[in-house]
Amino acid sequence: MADQAFQVDLRGVVDLLSRHLYASPRVYLRELLQNAVDAITARGGGGGRVVIETGGGALRVHDDGVGLTADEVHTLLATIGRSSKRDELGFARHDFLGQFGIGLLSGFLVADEIEVVSRSAKGGGAVRWTGRSEGSYRVEPGERDEPGTTVTLRARPGSAELLSAPVVAELARTYGSLLPIELVVDGVPVTGEGPPWRASYRDPAARRRALERYCEELYGFTPFDVVDLEVAEAGLTGVAFVLPEPVSPTARGAHRVYLKRMLLAESVQGLLPEWAFFVRCVVDAGELRPTASREALFEDELLESARQGLGEVLRQWLVRLAETDPPRLRAFLRLHQLGVKAMALHDDDMLRIVDRWMEYETSAGPMTLHEFRRRHPDGRFTGSVEEFRRLSAVAGAQGVGLVNGGYVHDTEIIERLPDLDPDVRLARLDASELATAFGLLDPAAELALRPFLAAAQRAVERLGCEVVVRDFDPASLPALYLTSRDAQFREELSRAREEAGELWADVLGAVGASAGVERPQLVLNYRNPLTRRVTALGADGPVEPAVQALYGQALLLGHHPLRPADTAVLNRSFIGLLEWAVHPPEAGQ
Repeated sequence: MADQAFQVDLRGVVDLLSRHLYASPRVYLRELLQNAVDAITARGGGGGRVVIETGGGALRVHDDGVGLTADEVHTLLATIGRSSKRDELGFARHDFLGQFGIGLLSGFLVADEIEVVSRSAKGGGAVRWTGRSEGSYRVEPGERDEPGTTVTLRARPGSAELLSAPVVAELARTYGSLLPIELVVDGVPVTGEGPPWRASYRDPAARRRALERYCEELYGFTPFDVVDLEVAEAGLTGVAFVLPEPVSPTARGAHRVYLKRMLLAESVQGLLPEWAFFVRCVVDAGELRPTASREALFEDELLESARQGLGEVLRQWLVRLAETDPPRLRAFLRLHQLGVKAMALHDDDMLRIVDRWMEYETSAGPMTLHEFRRRHPDGRFTGSVEEFRRLSAVAGAQGVGLVNGGYVHDTEIIERLPDLDPDVRLARLDASELATAFGLLDPAAELALRPFLAAAQRAVERLGCEVVVRDFDPASLPALYLTSRDAQFREELSRAREEAGELWADVLGAVGASAGVERPQLVLNYRNPLTRRVTALGADGPVEPAVQALYGQALLLGHHPLRPADTAVLNRSFIGLLEWAVHPPEAGQ
């Protein structure tokens, strides 16, 4: 049986283009402009002119490019997907924006008929190609005096607005305002002097003001700073506008990308590293590849290399800012600290900037890590915000410097500091360490408290807690609940066993059996007047509910999670103390 050729349903292809390839039918004008610019490029000699005319429900695009012969019309306009012959004719060079066949098909997004009249610069007469959306076309002699091409679209019902003069003028400015050719729409020039970052200015200040105005026109904000971009390998130049307001690091940066000065898209993602969420870019690239829809960048090694190159440019900008304008750097860090922290995880220069210029929350007030280490050579850091808030006042009162390492990336950054200086001794705080800094009671007072401590221990024994009495600041704090990392692990393991099924409970039980036996401590502050009165309660006093109340308060003030047993004890202590206050035991009973 002989092989059969595929039959192409042009209506199906057009439907595929409109529904799945192109984001909007508005791209039809971009595709026609690309064809015209490529034809001018193929003719050579520089310059070139594209004239667009609207009126009567039709659109005409004239160019003075290389034009097409009758054979080329059949090859380029009447086939879909054939690339070998197109390469032979010279229409697939890397300096072209697109390719004639697929680009011309986009005209069917807004019209049922496309007419192309072309005369080749190689010689011969003009030729007219008329294609229809149902899949037929015809080729016949045409009328045109000079080499070049005219494409005519007549709007189908419902598409007239897309071919109207205001919309066409807007689309031409959007897609073609930076093109290196003369572009005219209904007699009005559209192209200007090219990319504003390449233009000549009187002085740097004038250039800065011009680029700020350009940013305001495009994005609606005045940038914090303007950074010139260049990646030679990708033939890329442009500018990055630093956002003047904080932005979520999860927000995907959308950038305006031109390829060979034709707008690719206004919201291209993936151009920059993920950490560079604090800038919006406008770039023109000569070597990067577009996707099939020419509305995004093709992910390949060159794009990855360009992404890394752009990241390096932004990193160097921050380094220069640290060296030349520290106040401005601090202002930037207050706005966009998360991006810089993300860089500092892998980059030593960024780590130095964070160390010397970014303020951290510490027990002695806001200061940089560098200043904190100078003041507290043996300082500590916490791994969570809750732990810092729980212990900072107590640690500060004991002379132990404490840094809050609980925000995004902070712990990783602090643990990276030895990469800059091997002598850094900023270790994670183990809360049980603080107990060693508290003052001990004199032997006589401790001996007198033994009966109370025995009763207090019985009050919280079932809660897995050890009661001790110490003397420490601040005196306003009656009790402190301290748990080491090992003790915290055992608590979490115990909660997991309670919630797990029988099989996993046995496994977790085996794990718990191999763990240490260190228990959390309820540290009663002997310097606090209320605590001293509690310790002075006699055998007939409400020792149990009072100690349990101090235990519950310590958990609440320390933002510790409450287990069901803790909640029950807290409620019981409140009722017990209320009963004692309302019905105190009579003297002698």
